[in-house]
Amino acid sequence: MLLDTASLYFRAYFGVPDSVRAPDGTPVNAVRGLLDFIARLVQDHRPDALVACMDADWRPEWRVSLIPSYKAHRVAEETETGPDEEEVPDPLSPQVPVIEAVLDALGIARLGVPGYEADDVIGTLATRAHGPVDIVTGDRDLFQLVDDARGVRVLYPLKGVGSLQVTDEALLREKYGVDGPGYADLATLRGDPSDGLPGVPGIGEKTAAKLLAAYGDLDGIRAAAADPASKITPAQRRRLVESAPYLDVAPAVVRVARDIPVPEDLDERLPDEPRDGEVLTALGERWGLGGSLDRVLHTLTR
Repeated sequence: MLLDTASLYFRAYFGVPDSVRAPDGTPVNAVRGLLDFIARLVQDHRPDALVACMDADWRPEWRVSLIPSYKAHRVAEETETGPDEEEVPDPLSPQVPVIEAVLDALGIARLGVPGYEADDVIGTLATRAHGPVDIVTGDRDLFQLVDDARGVRVLYPLKGVGSLQVTDEALLREKYGVDGPGYADLATLRGDPSDGLPGVPGIGEKTAAKLLAAYGDLDGIRAAAADPASKITPAQRRRLVESAPYLDVAPAVVRVARDIPVPEDLDERLPDEPRDGEVLTALGERWGLGGSLDRVLHTLTR
């Protein structure tokens, strides 16, 4: 099981009231919400291995160099020596180091790779896995990793993690008319304003799905647009040709990297006891993690 950790703690932050606080009054709603998510996921799915995948760089320069608008509207402050700072709600930012410390004390594997997003960590770990993989994320971009033959599916939260959309190839075809790799092409054509990806003007999700059904993949669609004898409509042809500079680079931005340098000795096994019980107890008391921490511990030690 691979967790898109930021996606989940953002969901926890907005789903759990900020009245959930530590003894000193500091909000810990994201911390406790994420712990409750993990407890429920482990209880319901009993994975053999669990990795909390992190954004070491939420806006990698190699993606920005291809599409400068990539996540540009979410930059809080530009930096010269490292990743730009992401705009994050003030009460959430201080909770992220607490989340990391608690995961480490629990012994849950946590991995970020410099220069890459959590999506790329997930893509690489899912690609190198020898058994079935469940990816837990609220980000539809990761639907591109769905692969029935390899047992890779996405568990997409509909309401918390107690109600998950189990996303396999059948569901992708039913909802979007594509398989996993086709979803990346669909996302490229459609674009995503939340990520600063413009897409092809006038081509939304349904039109993109119809074009992919007709011409196979993005390359096939572009070939049809360049072929005067094809049945593609004049308006679509014009839009696709005019969007050539975007379509030349967008696939490399949209597609999840699958071969980034991850540690070969990463211990992904689900712990059956805390790695550091004393530190965990201190963190629980300091931040008032109460029942949320107890539930994780109970689930892990069952």
